[in-house]
Formats: sequence, structure tokens, C-alpha cells
Amino acid sequence: MNWFQPTLDQLQSLGSSPDTRLRSFFSTDRPIFIARAPGRLDVMGGIADYSGARVLELPLACATFALVQAQDAPRCEVASRRGDRWDFYATDLPLPAAAELAAGFRRAKADRWASYVVGVVQALLSGPATSGLRILIDSSVPEGRGAASSAALEVAVATAVAASLHQRIDPAELAVLCQRVENHIVGAPCGIMDQMTSACGRMDRLLQLRCQPGTIEGHLEVPAGYRFYGIDSGISHAVSGTDYGTVRTAAFMGLRILIAETPWRGRYLADLTPAEFSQFARALPQEMNGAEFLDRYGGISDTATVVHPDRRYPVRRASEHPVGEQARVDRFARLLSTLAQHPDAANELGQLMYASHQSYSACGLGSTATDAIVERIRAAGPERGVFGAKITGGGSGGTVAVFGTRDAEGCVREIAARYAAETGRAANIFTESGPGAAEVGVLTVPRHP
Repeated sequence: MNWFQPTLDQLQSLGSSPDTRLRSFFSTDRPIFIARAPGRLDVMGGIADYSGARVLELPLACATFALVQAQDAPRCEVASRRGDRWDFYATDLPLPAAAELAAGFRRAKADRWASYVVGVVQALLSGPATSGLRILIDSSVPEGRGAASSAALEVAVATAVAASLHQRIDPAELAVLCQRVENHIVGAPCGIMDQMTSACGRMDRLLQLRCQPGTIEGHLEVPAGYRFYGIDSGISHAVSGTDYGTVRTAAFMGLRILIAETPWRGRYLADLTPAEFSQFARALPQEMNGAEFLDRYGGISDTATVVHPDRRYPVRRASEHPVGEQARVDRFARLLSTLAQHPDAANELGQLMYASHQSYSACGLGSTATDAIVERIRAAGPERGVFGAKITGGGSGGTVAVFGTRDAEGCVREIAARYAAETGRAANIFTESGPGAAEVGVLTVPRHP
């Protein structure tokens, strides 16, 4: 399969676009570098990534394409197709330092979408600007649906820009660069799993990633006859939203309290076993006011969030989640590797997903929409080939991951259609995996006057 064909067709059609800006966007005398980066389905692990947990992530067939061409003018010009419209952004080079760039995008909210792109350019360019870049973005990854659209955008742009600059960057290092952009330029406190999956994932395999801070432990094959599906709830999710940021901050508050109040001296909450957490949990308040925490403990080690004095944080639940999720992920990975020989393991795999979903809700990151989809999957059950489901990514809406047989696609589509009819929300379905950015590489399209 030619994974670049959709964007090659798009490139071909630019010449007949009714928008003159698109017709003349690329010159005819320089090559165009094209990168493809997929969205991802968070199978297990999710928000525990920022607490050092192991996660299991599937790259999806939907993807973001970035087309990059050098230009003589020291400018960065961006065109991005977003739904049925094109958005444009341009800025002179060189770009300001990261903090100033981030502040500028905070003030210009209408251009915030461009911060993902320009932040990556700022991270890759060094020294005085003697030339510039034209960057065109096209994506089939839905925005705000928990499928890592922002990571796909960052990784695609970084891969194509690096190729146009003749820079060779290890895919894992490129993922870290993209996460840094999202944390410090965009201002979204995401973990590392999304960028790692988009950059380093492999088709039809779960990326097994230990987020300490980002060690790829392998790629687990999905056994023949089984599949992971995604059902979009139609409810937008934002990693930069209050719920996610509050829970993340609360987890780092819990880490700080445990180190201060108990003999434990780990670096990550996920290093605790459930038994150890039970032993030390009494040191953690159920909730804590930010001002009280700052007065007693000074601050947290997280570089992507801050403790707000006037906010209450669910410290114990947020701290407990990554401990339990680490144990669930480890069990999930072991069971998946034996599934071909022991089909009954599918039932326990499903139960682990339901337990993860419940833990999200306990943290305050559930939603009635995703709960409704999960309960429909539970009601259908193994008799119809579906074993488990869970909310994904940052929670509070977004996509539900479903584990079932390959023959259960009809059941999954039926559940999604019934949900859509009852709620009036579109319930898009993800059924296919696709390659990560490094797996397909960069396509260079020569141009001739």
C-alpha cells in the first residue's frame, strides 16, 4: 500500500484549487519533502505515562501529512486544511526564543493551531535565518477526540522539516523534541506516549513504552483473529483542559508528599507496587488545597504544570491511578502474548480494560458519553465477540478503545450507530492500524520548472 498516495493526490490538486494562495503555495523549482505520522489508539496506560508507567499504544491508519519546501525568503509560511477550510499563517525568521514564542501564541488565540507547527520549526532551526520554509498540512486524524492529533501534527512536521534541512534525528529523540514543543510552546502538559507512538509505532503492533522517561521495550503483535477498535464519542477532549491538568498536578503533589512523609524514595509513582501504595497511602490526603500544599511542600517536580493556590486537587485518587494502571498494563501484556494459545485470556484482558476505565472515572476524568459506549460494549459481551473497553488518552470525552475479535466489527459498528442515533453525535470508528512515521520514512518529490 502506498501510504503517501492521499497527499500526492492532494499535491496534484493544488494547481486547480480555487484559492490562489494554494495554487501558488509551492514553487516548481525545489523538491518537496513529505512525512506521514499517524494518530494512535491508547489501548492501556493512558495518563499514567507522566507517572513513569508502562503503556501499550497502537498507531492508527488515520494520519497527518506534512509537505515542506525550502524558500529563499526568511519566512515560515503554513497552510493547513482543517475540516472543510484552509487556514494560513506566516511569520518572519528567525523565530524568537521559546518563552517569547509561547507568550505570543497565548495572546493570539486564533493562531494557536499554528503553535504546534512553528514550535517545531523553532526547535529545529538554529543560527541566523538565510532562507525559509513553506509547510502544508493535511490530516485525517480528528482533532480533540483523544486520537493524538497534536502529536501526529508535531511528528509529521518535525520529520519533514528535518529532512528538508538534511538533519538526521533518531525517531525517539524527535518524539522528545515534539513533546517539549507541546509542553512549553503550545502549553499542553502531555506525556510522551503520543509522540513516541506516532514516531516509532509499527503497524498492527502495540508499542510497549516505559515512560521513564521514554524507553521502547518492544512492539507486541496483536494475535491473529483479534483487533483493537476505537469509537469516537463525539465529545471533544483537550489535554490542555482543566480536568487533565488538575489530575496530573495532583499526581505530582502525591509524589512529593510520599517522598517527604514516608521512607519511600522513588522517582515515579508507577515504581510503587499496589501493596507498597496501600502501606503508604495514609500519608496522602483525599483532596488538598493548592495553597496548603505550597506552604508545606514548596512545589512539584513536574516541568509542565504548576500548583494553583486556589484549586483543590484529588491527590490520593490521582496518585493511586498510575500504581494500579502499571499493574494492569503488565498483566495485560503478559496475557496478550499467550492469547493465541489460551483464548480464554480474552475475557481477563477485557476486564483489565474495564478496570482502567473505572479508575479514570475515579480520578474525575470520565464522561457520561464514554461511559455509555463502554456499557454498550459490556452488554454485548463475549457472546458477540467484544471483551472490554475503556476511555483513552487524557479522558473527559474523546475515544473509547474496544478489544474484540476481527469478526466483531459489525457489532462495534452497530453499537456506534445506536449511540449516534440516540445522542445526535457522530461516532466515527477506527478499525485499522497503520505505520509510524519512521516505518514509512520521508518521500521526496522532485519539482521541475
